[in-house]
Amino acid sequence: MPEPTTQSRIVDAPSGAIELRWAAATDTGRRRDSNQDAVLAEYPLFIVADGMGGHIGGEIASASAVDRLRAVAERGVVTPEDIEEALERAVGDIADHPETTDDGTGTTVTGVYLDIVDGEPQWITLNIGDSRVYLLRDEAIAQVTTDHSVVQELVAAGRLSPEEAEQHPYGNVITRAVGPSDGVTPDYVRLDVVDGDRFVICSDGLTKELTDYGILHFLLENADPAAAVTAMMHAALENGGRDNVTIIVLDAHFAASASDAPEAAGPGESSPVAD
Repeated sequence: MPEPTTQSRIVDAPSGAIELRWAAATDTGRRRDSNQDAVLAEYPLFIVADGMGGHIGGEIASASAVDRLRAVAERGVVTPEDIEEALERAVGDIADHPETTDDGTGTTVTGVYLDIVDGEPQWITLNIGDSRVYLLRDEAIAQVTTDHSVVQELVAAGRLSPEEAEQHPYGNVITRAVGPSDGVTPDYVRLDVVDGDRFVICSDGLTKELTDYGILHFLLENADPAAAVTAMMHAALENGGRDNVTIIVLDAHFAASASDAPEAAGPGESSPVAD
């Protein structure tokens, strides 16, 4: 796995400037022959996609979704309508590809973006499937997204405990995905931006190997996003690496205005750019 590097950006908002710092990495893992995960970490959109549907189909599905969403990120402003239009196009890409004939071909799409609403910055998380977004605040971690999976439905119905769900034989069966025969409307959650917010966006290759408490431990032990990503990745691989593993760590801190930011970034970081 190439060592991740921390990137940064100062975003000006009417209520004050925000410094974003992030890092991302993806790894095939110890037991898979190919990596069907794809990752997008380009301001203002941070996405993990976990493909399914066979060796080639899963790669095509996740890459199609990320490619379409990258075009959205490049505009610099993201809306739910942009997300859904991009995913509709990804569905067409997947359906039209000659190597994705299996109805089971598809991908999760999970992530977060920064939105400026009436001058106040807000996070928008989005989710289709069972990749996850976690938020660390005040040294406590919470899962923001809700899995679209058979075991999550059983947990919600009170028929399965969270502990039983971790070992359930249907643990890999998801109930919503971006694919040729599935809907493409994500679940959204809107959150205020709080100084010190820290997100983890990850495929289930991480959560199969690390508990929420394990993720919390590595976040508290590693202030730098790249160091946190590296520590979690190494732990996931050491714990078995049974699936592809993809991780983004995204931090936010209130900062000086972009016009006051230093011209040169530190080692391994991109130069801050005003929004």
